[in-house]
Amino acid sequence: MVSRLPVDVGVALWQRARAENHVRDIVDQARTVHDLGVPAVWFGQRQDHDATTVAAVVGAQVPGLRVGTSVVPLGPRHPLVLGGQAQTANAASGGRFTLGVGVAGPERDRRTFGVRVARPIGHLREALAVLDDYRTTGTVDRGDGAVVARTAAPSAIAGGEGFGLLVAALGAQSLRAAGELADGSIPFLTGPRTLADRIVPGLLRGSGGEPRRVVAGVVVVVTDEPDRVRAAARPALDFYTTVPSYRSVFAAEGIAHPIELALVGDEEHVARGLRRYVDAGATELYATQTDLGGATDQARTWRLLGALSRDRSAGRRSALH
Repeated sequence: MVSRLPVDVGVALWQRARAENHVRDIVDQARTVHDLGVPAVWFGQRQDHDATTVAAVVGAQVPGLRVGTSVVPLGPRHPLVLGGQAQTANAASGGRFTLGVGVAGPERDRRTFGVRVARPIGHLREALAVLDDYRTTGTVDRGDGAVVARTAAPSAIAGGEGFGLLVAALGAQSLRAAGELADGSIPFLTGPRTLADRIVPGLLRGSGGEPRRVVAGVVVVVTDEPDRVRAAARPALDFYTTVPSYRSVFAAEGIAHPIELALVGDEEHVARGLRRYVDAGATELYATQTDLGGATDQARTWRLLGALSRDRSAGRRSALH
């Protein structure tokens, strides 16, 4: 029998095939995982839905469940607009929302969204400063930057303050910004070695030594057929081998392909793998692509995630800052 981990273990959700209504289907899944004991759900930004809106709806419909985005790209989204969305999601969820953001990179922003971000780290720092204003002071007073030309307006809504703020950071500069201006990082496909050697130290340099949230995303499938599931998962992860920042992570982990970071196997195998992330400095975890083995394996995976999450009776804040 597996024992609980000392951290929360969430799950990434998205619409199932042939669902009659995209959002209602995700809400139904969220209710299911919450009933199993999963404390948090995360939503990736996609071309066909808005992750922050989905998080707001789920947070309003499933009391007690924490919701977040992993992640919203900053390039095509102005922080003044995104800050309003984040406040709205936080109010709708009763203060249980975390905004995860990231910088896709100049070429990807240009190719996908038709926008050009000349200085990605400068853009990130300014956007994080604006978003931090939203959640802390309720007034954005910024100007003369590359992102915000000039504003000094009240920006708070009742119940919207205090949302969590995380950055999908891998590089030294983005990690420093995340440690300085946000609650921490929400890395995906970064193994325990990278967490311990790069992510956690980078955040601490930015925070001046103050602990930060590290919400590690891991591909997880509990199954009795690991070879079959790995074969199905490999093409889904091929994209990350083309991204320089991820290639550097894979090199540091000593692997050739991100499938080697996937935790695919029985309950004991997965639990041991997740514990290595905790030992490396992860303060929270979330499992993604849990559907790769099919519906039966996904249900089994969700049951394990609920069993592993720390006891809810321990009494904790919905978002650790």
